Amino acid sequence: MKRFYDNVTVREVDGGWSVALDHRVVLTQGRKPQVVPTRILAELLAGEWRGQADEIDPRSLPHRDMADYAIDVVAADRNGVIDKLLAYAETDTLCYRADPEEPLWRRQQEVWEPLVTALEAREGIRMERVSGVVPRAPSAETLAALRKRIERPDPFRMAALETLTSLSASLCIGLAALEPDADGEALWDAANLEEDWQTERWGVDVEAAARRSERRTAFLSALEFARAARA
Repeated sequence: MKRFYDNVTVREVDGGWSVALDHRVVLTQGRKPQVVPTRILAELLAGEWRGQADEIDPRSLPHRDMADYAIDVVAADRNGVIDKLLAYAETDTLCYRADPEEPLWRRQQEVWEPLVTALEAREGIRMERVSGVVPRAPSAETLAALRKRIERPDPFRMAALETLTSLSASLCIGLAALEPDADGEALWDAANLEEDWQTERWGVDVEAAARRSERRTAFLSALEFARAARA
């Protein structure tokens, strides 16, 4: 699609902030006004539009897409998104470890255990650690507490949380990324610990490395979106 506008502005509107292209307010893909909760997030969206060349590249509008998802999907079906997120608690990557006698287990303990125990301390819960692949669901009390935690964010941060959690295959990491002092790079490295372990032993798979780079970009983009929505 050819660029159809010259000027990009941010304006305060009823309920939040919006981006306008030549004075026309941006709509979501579901044809709803794209109103976001903070000026910082609106400026982030505006930056994507300002950065377009003569041809608009939809792939370069990830924050636009996430804002649309928050408005069109999350706000309309919060319970469905919450259920999807809660399912990650039962198969959280950080809770499935190698056997204790294996060297990988020690690396997992060093990197993953602090993240899991931090979540437990914040939420007053107990996650189940497993050596092997046989799933072990958290207790009903833990799942209830996690549901309350997942329900807290607004639709915009919940949309970011879904992306962060799915890319890392870990609700522990997704929720950690919403904390004010989150280190996005460290969290992404933690999510890829096992892949890095294999690379150290067998070398780099070029195709896998390219896919990981794309996922890393999406993860950090979602973290940036979440921070802008909170600010």
